[in-house]
Amino acid sequence: MNVLMVCSEFAPWAKTGGLADAVTGLGNALVARGHDVRVLLPRYAHLPGTGATLRPLRAGRHRFGELQTAAGDRAGPRVYLLELDELTADSIYTADSRDAGRFLRLAFAALELPAALNWRPDILHCHDWHAALTPVLNRAAPVAPTVLTLHNVGYQGVFAASVLEQYAPPRLRRAIAADALAGDDVNFLRAGVHAADVVTTVSPTYAAEIRTPEFGMGLEDVLNARGAALVGILNGVDYDLWDPRSDPFLALHFDATNLAPKRQLKSALAARLGLQADATTPLVGIVTRLAAQKGIDLVTAILPALLRETRATFAVLGSGDVALASALAGFAREQPRRVSFTDGYDEAFAHLIFAASDLTLVPSRYEPCGLTQMYALRYGTIPVVRATGGLADTIEHFDPATGTGNGGVFRDADAGGLLWGLRTALGWFDDRAAWSRLVANAMAADFSWRHQVPHYERLYRTLL
Repeated sequence: MNVLMVCSEFAPWAKTGGLADAVTGLGNALVARGHDVRVLLPRYAHLPGTGATLRPLRAGRHRFGELQTAAGDRAGPRVYLLELDELTADSIYTADSRDAGRFLRLAFAALELPAALNWRPDILHCHDWHAALTPVLNRAAPVAPTVLTLHNVGYQGVFAASVLEQYAPPRLRRAIAADALAGDDVNFLRAGVHAADVVTTVSPTYAAEIRTPEFGMGLEDVLNARGAALVGILNGVDYDLWDPRSDPFLALHFDATNLAPKRQLKSALAARLGLQADATTPLVGIVTRLAAQKGIDLVTAILPALLRETRATFAVLGSGDVALASALAGFAREQPRRVSFTDGYDEAFAHLIFAASDLTLVPSRYEPCGLTQMYALRYGTIPVVRATGGLADTIEHFDPATGTGNGGVFRDADAGGLLWGLRTALGWFDDRAAWSRLVANAMAADFSWRHQVPHYERLYRTLL
């Protein structure tokens, strides 16, 4: 099949987090199955970047460039960049009305790109609010059936409705569902959920959760109205990039039959960060956005008790909320042998934390899918997660009596729940036999894209 993916992020060219990894993983997996996948995203100021050039293209009112990279790069989708002209900025997101203009332009351009390529897509696969107006425009002038994937309904693309007059022709306003134009605002994602032929989201549990007021973020009415046309398909992991046997960011490699290099990486990370962490000291690594959704305030709430009552040390990498960053930095200043905090994101350092740590925490209040816990499993780093969304779909609470399970799961999104979950996991760490069984279970888990792509293929075929 021919699939055109419309998105704001695609790794490694444009990435702020898990959205890029998920879209890229799906695109690569579809190509590996023989499908012709093309990707359209805006040309941000930093693109094409090192080691790539652009081949100019033009269609209608829009100018494009095809990303061309050096021979020998791993096969994947062909990537096209939409010229933003006066809307180009230094960052992927501007957090102002220019974002509305950029992604309005992206929606119009998505319907014109096939003509420029002399190529007809069988499916238009649109990702998150950034591409959500593509199905709206496609209703008026169909190019192909549309799939809209919701990676996180907490981000909906709500702007003053005046952006429609500023950046789009009048016909667009007429095509948008009335309830997506409530008051003086326009909600890109609500409009797209109405218009798409099928709406998917990134885990089965999240697909059920977002039909409720607790998780629907104000969209539960329109999501419920889609009925069986709302489908949950779990994200996968690209094990070509996330595997301790071959990870290019690691100085040492390991697998389930030889964990000695993992222990050496732990020692190296502890030395680099100035942490106290030997074989009997559990190292908890956390790689996260600092946001209320991620429950990092729960981590800061329980750290004093954990530092008093356990031997655990903590290595945290993340950026976002200034107050959370300040709190974590304070712990690191007060207890530099027990807590390290790095403000920002570094891909190589993230891989090292996953590989070197004994445990990781994912205490999210909600989590559409989550990739962190799946990455951690592959490296034998035990996730302690809240039972929500994709976390509930991927992590089974370990039972030492039966030897089943691959992590720790707690129910309540509060400090008490997280404290129970981590204390329980630290108890397993102290039981060498139980811990060995748990690590083996974690590393045997397989959440590769090859298991998820057939679900998308079947979905595409139903639309054809």
